[in-house]
Amino acid sequence: MKGLFKSKPRSPVELVRQTRELLIYVDKWDNRDVKHEDKLAELSKLIRDLKSVLYGIDDAEPVPEACAQLTREFFKENTLRLLIINLPKLNLETRKDATQIVANLQRQRVSSRSIACDYLEANLDLLDILISGYENMDIALHYGYMLRECIRHQSIARSILESENIKRFFSYLQLRNFDIASDIFATFKELLTRHKSTVTEFLSANYDWFFSEFKEKLLLSSNYATTRLAIQLLGDILLERTNSGVMMRYVSSKDNLIVPMNLLREGSKSIQRASFHVFKLFVANKNKSKEIISILITNRNKLIRLLDELKLEKDEDEQFESDRLQVIKEIEELAL
Repeated sequence: MKGLFKSKPRSPVELVRQTRELLIYVDKWDNRDVKHEDKLAELSKLIRDLKSVLYGIDDAEPVPEACAQLTREFFKENTLRLLIINLPKLNLETRKDATQIVANLQRQRVSSRSIACDYLEANLDLLDILISGYENMDIALHYGYMLRECIRHQSIARSILESENIKRFFSYLQLRNFDIASDIFATFKELLTRHKSTVTEFLSANYDWFFSEFKEKLLLSSNYATTRLAIQLLGDILLERTNSGVMMRYVSSKDNLIVPMNLLREGSKSIQRASFHVFKLFVANKNKSKEIISILITNRNKLIRLLDELKLEKDEDEQFESDRLQVIKEIEELAL
C-alpha cells in the first residue's frame, strides 16, 4: 500500500520555483521563526535535487530536456542572485552543491544560447559580489570557483578587466591564507590567459599601471609562493603569440630586465626556471637597446655561471636545454 502514496517527483521547473521561494524566505529570515531549521533542511534537499538534474544520479546521465527546463526557469527570475547572496547562510555541504549548480549553469545552452551569459551581462553587480567574496574566508573558495566559471564567457571576463575590480586582485593576492591566495591567483590567471584577444586589448590599453602593479605587488613580493606564481604567469603572458606587441614593449625596458635577472639568483629552482623563460626574451630581442646590451655585458660572467647551473633535469623538456644553450651563446657573443 505504501507505493500508492508515494509523492510524485517534482519537475525541474517546480524544483527551481520552490527553491526560489525558500531562498526568498532565507533572504528575509526573521530569527523568531521557529520553522527556520526545517525550511533550511528543505532548501538543502531542493538544491541537492537540482544538482542531480544537472549532473545525473549515480551512473545515469543528465537528461538534456530536463536541464534545459531547469536552466530556463533558473534565469527567468533572480534565482541565481538569490543563491549567490544567500550562500553564506547555507551549511557547508549545501554550499558545495550550490557552487556546482552555478558552475554547471554557465555551460548549459538553450536553443544554442548561453542564458547564463545573457543574465550576467544584465546583472554585472553579481561579479562585484563574487569578487568581494574573497574577503570572507568561509565562502572565498566557493565564490572563487563560481567566478572562474563565469569567466568562461568572454564578455564577462572583459567586463571584469575593464572595471576597477581587476585592481582589487593585486591587494587580494597579498592575503596570507595560502589556499585562498592560490585560488585568487587561479582566477587572476584565468582572466589574463583564457580569452586571448580580450587580454591583448586590455594589456595594450593598460600597460603602464598593470605591469607596474604586477612588478611591485607580485614579482617583488617577499612571499615565495606569490613570486613563483607571478613569474610563471608573466612568462605565460609574454610568450602568448597574440601578446607579441606587449612582449616587445616589455623586453625593451632595462628596468623590466633587472627583475628576471635577480630572480635567476633565487634559491628556488622553480623560480629560476620560470625566470629564465622571461629572461630569454630580452636576450632573443634583435633590437636590444644599448642600455640592455650594456647590462648584459657587465653581468656576462655572472649570468653565464647562473645559466650553467640550470642544467636539464629528467622531467625537463629538451626545448629548455636548447634555449638555455642558445641564450648562453648569445650572451657570450654580445658586443657594444
